Amino acid sequence: MAPRVIFFDVGNTLLFPNIAKMLAPLAVDLHPTLEQWQAIERRTKPEFDRTIQSGEVTPGFWWTFHTYLLKDLGQDTSVRDVLVGNNQDSANWDRILPGTRDAMDRISQSFRTAVISNADGKIEHVLSRCGIADCFESITDSGIVGVEKPRREIFEAALKSMKTRADESVYVGDVYSVDYVGARNAGMSAVLFDVAGAYRDRDLTRVESLEQLETWLGQ
Repeated sequence: MAPRVIFFDVGNTLLFPNIAKMLAPLAVDLHPTLEQWQAIERRTKPEFDRTIQSGEVTPGFWWTFHTYLLKDLGQDTSVRDVLVGNNQDSANWDRILPGTRDAMDRISQSFRTAVISNADGKIEHVLSRCGIADCFESITDSGIVGVEKPRREIFEAALKSMKTRADESVYVGDVYSVDYVGARNAGMSAVLFDVAGAYRDRDLTRVESLEQLETWLGQ
């Protein structure tokens, strides 16, 4: 069945980290380049996915990410918990790629669009501040719903809010074990939004930009 509704993740899909804010406890000359940041992302995601899928208790994606980051920078882990907290603050996800609004306007001409995000209850405000909240008919925030991806309930809550079915919906997000598997288990189709290239060697439906997503949707 051709999709009618496209649900989007926010972090690393529509909005990206404000690295200066997130790493404020570290000296500016220690801040990694975008390529260095994405290299750590490529390292962390497969490890995090394996832990989630094995059923083991995980300290969390950002805990692992910042463990690697601090090690690469030659720093101790004394500020790790602060860095993790900064990543979990939706206000620090305020970098939007050029062309995002135009791409969403084009996608919205052919599909209904909505958001499902693991956030802190404030993601709608951040999307509004970044100028794209009005692109979406519904914004499902785990901080409000009370359950996070990959649990089926958050996807079902979003589907209910849009009065649509799973088999006519697609979810676009950046973490395989949370977004792709979570959506598929809820009966939706899924596309990995893989800007960092963490899943380039996997035989999965994936794109690296909204423009590539538009092409995929048009096929």
